[in-house]
Amino acid sequence: MTEERRFGRLRLYNLIMGLFHLGQGIAIVALSNDFKLPVTASFMAGPPGTPPGAPTVLFEVPLGLAVAAFIFMSALAHFIIVSPGVFPWYVKNLKRNRNYARWIEYTFSSSLMVVLIGMLPGVFDIAAIIAIFGANASMLLFGLLMEHYEEPGSPNWMPFIFGCLTGIVPWLALGVYLWSPGSAAEPPAFVYWIFVSMFVFFNSFAINMVLQYKKVGPWRDYLFGEVAYVLLSLTAKSLLAWLVFANTLIPT
Repeated sequence: MTEERRFGRLRLYNLIMGLFHLGQGIAIVALSNDFKLPVTASFMAGPPGTPPGAPTVLFEVPLGLAVAAFIFMSALAHFIIVSPGVFPWYVKNLKRNRNYARWIEYTFSSSLMVVLIGMLPGVFDIAAIIAIFGANASMLLFGLLMEHYEEPGSPNWMPFIFGCLTGIVPWLALGVYLWSPGSAAEPPAFVYWIFVSMFVFFNSFAINMVLQYKKVGPWRDYLFGEVAYVLLSLTAKSLLAWLVFANTLIPT
């Protein structure tokens, strides 16, 4: 297959994936109820060491719209990539074994996903939400640095290792809330399923990068790994969206 034809098929693949994301996002918005989750803050009620006052609700997040948001982010990214003004830039970078667009989109969509996963078992504090978003975003930016500076075959793994270290932090925080030490209450079963399934999927992206940079089997071809990233992204976002929908967003 000629190079031109391969990139043409990749363009069509991205367009189809964008349409899948768009359709799912529209369906989530159209079918969801108005369930909302609070974002809170506990402010000082006296000198340092004084127990904080009751949490203040800063605003509420409509869960259906928030779920649709990370799906629409992916749809928009795919449509931008296949557009006439951007596709040549996308191809040029793929030939250099990098895709900046992927990491930029993941920085926002993946971080929103982790925040929503955390809110399901009760991570509502604004400071915790900002920290979770920031740690996950840092992980993705380390991925961008890995592709920018390193080449498959003989890379320096430092950006990858630092990305893994920052990326595990949100999951440790979420794990504490699932464990709920000192509390008689515990999250519903579906929250555990979401945590486990999304943790597995998030790690599959790291495995895909390892296989790319070690040039294992079909991953010797960078485009194979690119196709895998796109499929993993669609699968992870779809699974999270419909697990949340089935358990919290179905209209009653």
